[in-house]
Formats: sequence, structure tokens, C-alpha cells
Amino acid sequence: MKKRPLFIGLASLFLVGGISFFLLEFPDTGLLKAHYPVIFTKGFQKPKVFFVKNRPLHWVSLNDVSEKTLGAVLVSEDWAFYHHKGLDPNQIKKAFEINWKKGRFVRGASTITQQVVRNVFLTKDKNLWRKFKEIILALRLEKERSKNKILEIYLNIAEWGNGLYGIGAASQYYFSKYPHELTAREGAFLAVLLPSPKNYSQTFKEQGLTEFAFNRMDDILQKMAQAQYLTPEEYEEEISEPLVLN
Repeated sequence: MKKRPLFIGLASLFLVGGISFFLLEFPDTGLLKAHYPVIFTKGFQKPKVFFVKNRPLHWVSLNDVSEKTLGAVLVSEDWAFYHHKGLDPNQIKKAFEINWKKGRFVRGASTITQQVVRNVFLTKDKNLWRKFKEIILALRLEKERSKNKILEIYLNIAEWGNGLYGIGAASQYYFSKYPHELTAREGAFLAVLLPSPKNYSQTFKEQGLTEFAFNRMDDILQKMAQAQYLTPEEYEEEISEPLVLN
């Protein structure tokens, strides 16, 4: 009879430990239902995310971003965003094939939803356990929030330069414009920064636009035309327009 209380105690201990582990390793994405994630860098060695209930003054709604800029970000970062449920099987397959061929990790397959949960809830360490958590949280977030809200969160927490977060700050910094005023080419430039904002923004600052940047922007504009974010006439106009940075 004495073994029964011991068994119950151990079972309770394992249960509490299991719940604690789950809560620590898999944060509650439901926070994004009634809170805004805000990224602070000042005073912290690494960017730190806080959740606030009231809409921050710098927050930009999706309706306040130009359609051309939205198109540039989507074709660059996650073409199938409005068609998948958090994961893009086609991109996962392509990434696996390329990484296997190269024998090392050279391409990811993270959707915008995965980037949101990674930037808000997880570290940026590259390992299989973090990737697994990213997948679970992305699938969960897709069930809790609409596609438009996930995209809005992404645009407001994405890094566009060293310590530069949010589409509002980026459009002012690079072009002295509000997000709704951005052209397709300006949106394409911002989309170019997203894979490696610190490196790309510093390179552009020191050397001006590189050949890589021009080619990448033209590639994004071409994809925008294919996805019908640009008409053929708009595409021809945009590729001939110069890009003027601050």
C-alpha cells in the first residue's frame, strides 16, 4: 500500500515536469490573438520581444502598405503564402534536393508563417529541434490567425537592416516615404534585404547598389509580373526607373 502514494507522487512529478517542458519549449502562439509583438534592441545584447495589448504607434496595418510592396515581399519570400497551411511542401523538397547536392545547408524553406514564429517565439539557432518547434508553432498559428494578420505581423517584426525593424521604419529610413507610397522597385529593394538584412544593408551603405542587388530586384519584378502584381506595361516602366535611396 505504501507504494501507491509513491507512484502517484512520481506520476504527478512527471506530469508537472512534462507540462512545464512543453510550455517552455512550445510557447503559446495564442498570445498573438490579443497582443502585438514589439522588438526592442536598446539595452539588450540581442533583440528582445515584448507583447503589448495596445497597438503600438509604429505599427503599420496591411491596408497601409502598397500592394506592389506586398507583392514584392510575397514573391520573394513565400510565393505560395495564401495557398499553404504554414508549410510549403514544394519548397521543402527543393531545399532538400539543393542541400543534399551541395552537401551542406545552403537553402532554407521557411514560409512567412514559420519566420513569424521563429522571430517572435524562438531563437535563430540552426538545429533540427528548433526547426521542429518552428513547424509545430507555424501549423498552430495558421489555425489561430488569418493569413492577412500573419502577413501584417511579419511586416512589422521583420528586420530590414542592423537594428531596423518593421516596414514603417524601413520605408522611412531608405526612402523617406510611408509604406503606402512605396513603388514596386522600392518594394523589390526592401524584399532583397530580407534574407540577410544586416549584411545586405551594410553592403549597400558602403558600396551602393551591387550587381547582385540590381539582378535580384529585376528578378523580383519579373516574378511580380508573372504573378500579375504588375501589368506588362508597369513592369517595363519599373525596370527602367532608377532607384533613389536616402
